[in-house]
Amino acid sequence: MTTPAGLSERLFALGRAGLDAQLAHPTVRGIAAGTLDEAVFRRWLVQDWLFLHDYVRLFALAAARAPDAATLGRLVDLAHATWHDELSLHRAYAAEFGLTAADLDGRPKSRTCAAYTDFLLRTAATGDFADVLAALLPCMWGYSELGRAMAAAGMPAEPRYRRWVETYADPGFAELAAWCARMLDRAAEGLPAWRLAQLERRFTESLDHEVAFWDA
Repeated sequence: MTTPAGLSERLFALGRAGLDAQLAHPTVRGIAAGTLDEAVFRRWLVQDWLFLHDYVRLFALAAARAPDAATLGRLVDLAHATWHDELSLHRAYAAEFGLTAADLDGRPKSRTCAAYTDFLLRTAATGDFADVLAALLPCMWGYSELGRAMAAAGMPAEPRYRRWVETYADPGFAELAAWCARMLDRAAEGLPAWRLAQLERRFTESLDHEVAFWDA
């Protein structure tokens, strides 16, 4: 069976509470206000740096399951851009908060980060293309929604936090999340109810990890 509006729309409705929990989180509120303690943000930057390395692996595993050449190419491009461009920008951005390359590479993953990346990579290694998309969608969708909501409420005056909000409020990032959602909708077409329920669980478990990541 299929859902008339597509699976992703149903998932976003299910995920609204998790998104609201992130918007209400003290760390997110501190970024939005431009007042977050830099020590807290430095810890987030380190864990996000470590997370992004495994996100590259996730894109690569998704690419291996791509149903057509165009999707394969875009996922390979995403893996390449994350590795070469996003991590480079992340390193430069972290330096503005006093973090060196040794600081980023020399820290261990928090238990929360490790649990999240283990879930994502295990899903990608054992599931099919729809499973991978359902698991990776909360990160893209969530950060796009956070960025847009924060920007709509008023940009922080602190320039470094302002750039963080601008990154995730960017329409290009929203389009990337929408593309991922469209891929999931196509992959879910014609699936039986029990498989759609599995994909919902992938999505909600991933979203739970997203919420927990802010606590780490």
